[in-house]
Amino acid sequence: MPDDLWERITPLLPARPVPPTPRRLFADRGHDYDTYRRLLRSRGIVPEIARRGTVHGSGPGRTRWVVERTFAWLHQFKRLRIRYATRADLHQGLFQLACSTIRVRRPRTSF
Repeated sequence: MPDDLWERITPLLPARPVPPTPRRLFADRGHDYDTYRRLLRSRGIVPEIARRGTVHGSGPGRTRWVVERTFAWLHQFKRLRIRYATRADLHQGLFQLACSTIRVRRPRTSF
């Protein structure tokens, strides 16, 4: 093979930027394994995983209501709740429209 072969091959897909690595990862008790914790730490991510055998409402569960509230807001949109759109790009468009609508409707409050 010629040495300049790689220069002559045009890329099939455009290059995408690599998403940034998160600093922390929140997870529920179902992911409480030392294997996961070690893997995250080896990648420089602080695991915020709820421990098994602890009472509910302790640890990462204190902020879980934010996620549940957001899902409740999104489920107000029937097309997202049932997912009529079979194509991912259409679903993403509906999702972004729903997020924009939620943002316009909800006043900014501090908790």
